[in-house]
Amino acid sequence: AQTSTKRLKIGITMLIWGAVPRTPDNLEPAVKDASELGYHSFETFASILEDHDKKGTLEALLAKYPIPLKSAYVTVNVTDPSQRAAQIEMLQRYAKVLKKYGGSYLVQSCNGPRKGYVFAEHKANIISALNEYGKAVNDMGLGTGLHQHTGTAVETKEETYEVMNAVDTRYMHFAPDIGQAQKGGTDAAQLVKDFAKIIDHMHLKDFKGWEHMGGYSPLGEGKVDLKSVLETME
Repeated sequence: AQTSTKRLKIGITMLIWGAVPRTPDNLEPAVKDASELGYHSFETFASILEDHDKKGTLEALLAKYPIPLKSAYVTVNVTDPSQRAAQIEMLQRYAKVLKKYGGSYLVQSCNGPRKGYVFAEHKANIISALNEYGKAVNDMGLGTGLHQHTGTAVETKEETYEVMNAVDTRYMHFAPDIGQAQKGGTDAAQLVKDFAKIIDHMHLKDFKGWEHMGGYSPLGEGKVDLKSVLETME
């Protein structure tokens, strides 16, 4: 039998596993399912990890299923400088919990809303906030990256490129959502090529633009050139 020389590892993000209502109680069934499905590792909301940690239930849960914790997802405010110190404190708190249980990456998505939003008015704040947030997480010994997303302060192709070309990539890497990128008007495969050197995490999604599932589709049924994305990352 041929042995595969591929090095990519495919984990799973549980952000929508029984996501409504968002409750820490959904984590165990999600981890159980992901483990049985054979994923390499998993991601969940940082707040859910913190909740389990406070209750003292996370260690036993992780020991019960043979799938490691890899990353946690958090939304950060990048448009209001008055929240900066509190956001840094939150990030370091979450990073400490993530690291305690073997995780290594904190995914940072920006705040919304888009209504009445003018990117140019916030660009400087977004860049400085992300630089500080990147350093704060790195100081805790973890990697981190920006996760552009529809409905947030960094959504469109122009916003994504302007931000990623301006941030200090020694600290803040790129953790794109390629389905969201395609939905936001970006050629996701080209985006991955353009920033491959600083991508160390991504949400592998596909976007079809139909009436179901917010326009998303099963992998391989949409507009994202997944073969190109995977080859670039490999």
